[in-house]
Amino acid sequence: MEVSVRLWLAVGVVLLGTAVVAAPAAQADNKRLNSAVVSAVYTLQHQAGCTNDVIRNNALTLAAEWHADDMINNRNINDDIGSDGSTPQDRANAAGFRGRAAETVAINPAIAISSLELVNQWYYNPDDMAIIRDCANTAIGVWSDNSMDRTVVVAVYGQPDLSKR
Repeated sequence: MEVSVRLWLAVGVVLLGTAVVAAPAAQADNKRLNSAVVSAVYTLQHQAGCTNDVIRNNALTLAAEWHADDMINNRNINDDIGSDGSTPQDRANAAGFRGRAAETVAINPAIAISSLELVNQWYYNPDDMAIIRDCANTAIGVWSDNSMDRTVVVAVYGQPDLSKR
């Protein structure tokens, strides 16, 4: 219990210090929210014992953007599979990323989501936390989209294939 409280305090400090997003206008620039997600992932990885940095990756950001846009425009999509049947790995490959990719998705039925609400969704999902806490995931791309009644946040995590550089 004490570890859980300390974890939440540390994550809370990072999130409050980075950004708690108020309700943005639809299709707003969610740069602060996206940055808060990267900071939260870094914190959660380090609390899991990781010593690496989490580096933003343009290809993974593009893959996250594609899926977030797809989810905003296709309400029947609520997980990792796109309307075209694509997987997170398919989208990462198509965006030019070389290596393994995984993804976490958060959906809020409102125009906005705070970074704390977002991390709460992922924290209590063992599959999402396994992805977030995987120290091999050293690259990340985050994108969020809003509509009047839905906010979608997609984080794509990567394990770059260093042999193909």
